[in-house]
Amino acid sequence: MRTINIIYKVLLIFISAIILGCGYPQLTQEDDAVISSDYTYIIGPGDSVSIFVWGNPDISTTAHVRPDGKITIPLAEDLLASGKTPSQLARVMEKALSKYVRDPQVVIMVSGGQGVYSQQVRVIGQLSGGSGSGGGVSAHYSAKAFPYKKDMTLLDLIIQIGGLGQFADGNSASIIRNIDGEPQHFGIRIDDLVDNADLSANVKILPGDILIIPQAFF
Repeated sequence: MRTINIIYKVLLIFISAIILGCGYPQLTQEDDAVISSDYTYIIGPGDSVSIFVWGNPDISTTAHVRPDGKITIPLAEDLLASGKTPSQLARVMEKALSKYVRDPQVVIMVSGGQGVYSQQVRVIGQLSGGSGSGGGVSAHYSAKAFPYKKDMTLLDLIIQIGGLGQFADGNSASIIRNIDGEPQHFGIRIDDLVDNADLSANVKILPGDILIIPQAFF
C-alpha cells in the first residue's frame, strides 16, 4: 500500500509539472554538499554476476540474475541475488557452498549492471531521437531508464540520454527525488547548462531520481 501511495504521489507531481511548469524550488550545487557519498551497488534482475570460489575453479561460474531475482550455480539452486550487494551475495553463497566445500571463499563481480529499480535513474519527457508516424521528430513524451553511476551529474545524464528533443523546455525541467520516503520536486536548468555552459546548473544526480523534461509552449 505504501508503494502504491508513493506511485500515486509521483503521478500527481508529474501531471502538475506539465501544467505548472517550473514552479519548484531550484536544485543547486549548494544542495550537493549534503548528498551522502555512501553508495553501494545493489544487484537487480538482468545483472550478470561472475562468481569466483577460491581454489575451486570447477564451481566458479557466471550466472544471470533471473526476473525473479534468483540465480542458480553448481551445488546451489535458486539463491536470491536481487536486493543484495555483491559482498552480501558472496556471504550467502559461502553459506550455501559450505555443505560441500570446506571453508569456501567467494568473490562476486557484477557486469552489465542494471541494478534494482529503486537505484535506477529514470527520464521522461522530450528526449532526442523520438520519431512520429511521419519519421520526423515527435512532440510526444518518451521514457528511458539508466543504471546509476557513482558521482553522476546532470551533464553526465544528458550525455547518456543523447540530448533533448526539438520541443523540449530544458529550463522548465525538474527532478523528483525521494527524501525520507517522500517524493519531492525540484527545478533544474538544463538549457543554461547545455546551451550557455553554465556549470553552476550541473547538479548531482542520485539513485532513484526521476528527471522530467516538459514540452515548451510557444
